[in-house]
Amino acid sequence: MTTTPTGCPVHPRVLPTDGTPLEPSPVLGEWREEGPATPLHYTDGHDGWIVTRHELARRVLEDPRFSQQPQRIPGETIPGGPELPYLDDEALASKRVANLLFLDGEAHSRVRRILMARFSVRAGRSQQPAIAAIVARQVAHLLTVGSPADLMAEFAAPISAAVHRLILGIPDARADEFARLFLSEAPVQDRVLFARAVIEQKRTDLDEDVLSDLIRSDLSAGEIDWVALVLMISGRDAAAYMMATSLLALLRHPDQLAALRDDPDLMGGAVEEFMRYGTMFVALFARTATEDVELGDTRFAAGESVSVSAVAANRDPQRFENPDEFDITRDAFGHLGFGHGIHGCLGQQIARIEIREAVGQLLAALPAVKLVSAEQLNPLPFAHPVATYSAGSVIVEWS
Repeated sequence: MTTTPTGCPVHPRVLPTDGTPLEPSPVLGEWREEGPATPLHYTDGHDGWIVTRHELARRVLEDPRFSQQPQRIPGETIPGGPELPYLDDEALASKRVANLLFLDGEAHSRVRRILMARFSVRAGRSQQPAIAAIVARQVAHLLTVGSPADLMAEFAAPISAAVHRLILGIPDARADEFARLFLSEAPVQDRVLFARAVIEQKRTDLDEDVLSDLIRSDLSAGEIDWVALVLMISGRDAAAYMMATSLLALLRHPDQLAALRDDPDLMGGAVEEFMRYGTMFVALFARTATEDVELGDTRFAAGESVSVSAVAANRDPQRFENPDEFDITRDAFGHLGFGHGIHGCLGQQIARIEIREAVGQLLAALPAVKLVSAEQLNPLPFAHPVATYSAGSVIVEWS
């Protein structure tokens, strides 16, 4: 290591896998107590850092001196690097210039400006009736399936897929194809071909949606295809995860469930507590210092990669009182459940509406709903190499 932030241990670590969404690994808390940043090992052999304290996490995420490049993943060294999926030459060229998740500076801002109109607070509010209708249809479906049922498979995942198609503008006729390719594992090249086909279809039928905005923009054809692909992949699984995990948190805390039933006006703040308490990202995508960076008493050397643990930062007692308690009446604003800074979640306003409608409508429709079992109550493999918790099945019953 070229630098050691104050109070840090010497030897790089790997991320703990013994945590769950509602009970993160105690190792993260131990690291937070040891110092502001802990040495972390990456799969390419690099030794960087993981930040577990809330204040430093926010400062790293909003500092333009940290780049999304190179793309590093925490974990044990993989000799020769990970096996890359097949992509045709056109897709590879598009990926190099338009991978929104890993663009920096003006290149990132240029794309984000095109997209923001559909993801603003105002835009989210305009979509609320349509999202409420999607949730209502899925509640009806759940009642048809009958008790017991899996909230993830029969409720949360279909809602997130339908809202995703609505906001992006994916034609209804392609709903089944979208579900087959994006709600389960599928070759990346097949997803690329789907994105291209949808864009071609949309060129002759522009509407008021994200894909139409991309087509109207000054982006090249290759940029449009890859940004569309990234948007089709990103966010949908996180929204489904949060709906299922939020409901699980309520069912595991009857006092909080009763409070929300008694006072539905608590829902706005409850959504923020859902995001804080059940955070998905054990580690966000790594940032790399482009120069020596000093943030308070912490110094990162140029070239060192830094991962921010949103899970750990959201349980920081210096930011949230009694952080391991689930309390829907607390002021949880300022959490990092949606990330932070220029790479904060683009669709967070839409996600808030999804979660609010899903939880509210389900509790209203099923006043006697009870938890049967949930896979995520025990440690599951990470849902993504960057280290995100899995929702798993959440089985409920009702009379």
